[in-house]
Amino acid sequence: MGLFERFLSLWVALGILAGVGLGLAVPGLFQAVATLELAHVNLVVAVFIWVMIYPMMIQIDWTAIKSVGQKPQGLMLTLVVNWLIKPFTMAALGVLFFQYLFALWVDPQSASEYIAGMILLGVAPCTAMVFVWSQLVKGDANYTLVQVSVNDIVMVFAFAPLAAFLLGVTNVTVPWQTLVLSTILYVVLPLAAGIVTRHLLQQKSAHAVADFVARLKPWSVVGLIATVVLLFGFQAGTIVNKPLVIVLIAIPLILQTYGIFFITWAGARWLKLPHNVAGPACLIGTSNFFELAVAVAISLFGLNSGAALATVVGVLVEVPVMLSLVAIVNAWRPRG
Repeated sequence: MGLFERFLSLWVALGILAGVGLGLAVPGLFQAVATLELAHVNLVVAVFIWVMIYPMMIQIDWTAIKSVGQKPQGLMLTLVVNWLIKPFTMAALGVLFFQYLFALWVDPQSASEYIAGMILLGVAPCTAMVFVWSQLVKGDANYTLVQVSVNDIVMVFAFAPLAAFLLGVTNVTVPWQTLVLSTILYVVLPLAAGIVTRHLLQQKSAHAVADFVARLKPWSVVGLIATVVLLFGFQAGTIVNKPLVIVLIAIPLILQTYGIFFITWAGARWLKLPHNVAGPACLIGTSNFFELAVAVAISLFGLNSGAALATVVGVLVEVPVMLSLVAIVNAWRPRG
């Protein structure tokens, strides 16, 4: 592992501190960057995510994609966890904490909005960052692509009715532009660039792909840190002004993340999945498509609502928690 990968947790911690500090020192700069968005998708963040996932897209071997269908257990595990378990455990934890355990500190109206935000996170499985986590655990790039693609297809049809059911409403407004644009920016375009790059490199030599990816890997980590700085810079004021509320929301979100991870890992062990499929499957089940959740929360409940705040807290806890899960997956890699 290179210097960046070896001390990744340290760089992320410094990125978080830098983001909060810069967000407080130069809020106007982050406000200006925040306005550079299309359909609630921030274009600057999209560029950094591109930098993160581009190396993994180059590693995808399309001639090996067809073999994924010969071992469908990993796909089934991902679908069951993301759509039949995760949304319901998220809703249950939200109710448990905000209607009972935290009832003394949170008023009923705010509690219901926090629960709604958690539910929206629970029904929005991750699209882009999964490629980063998969790369960090040396996951099967081809299998990860198929898992993400199948999830995206299911999300188009299942997100609205499942969110409506759990929220108890019938008119959930899905920002289709956000959903479609995010899929294009985070999956389709970088994948197309990766295919073209891989084809050109393979014409040069047999080891050109591996050499090029090795040179890009530090930039992938730089993209991750830059994304962290931006996300925490955007929310620096909220972090400082509402620390207790953020902690209260973060507790059930963190429990949900670790709980789903261990449930998925147990399923992967039961199915006897190879480590390079089991690792990404567990991380796909635990991370969230926060851009979509934030956009829906804002459209349904308003920019300054508790639901929007809960989805933002989901963004804040995701990177540190997911890095800890990456460390666990790597520690559990079979030796020899």
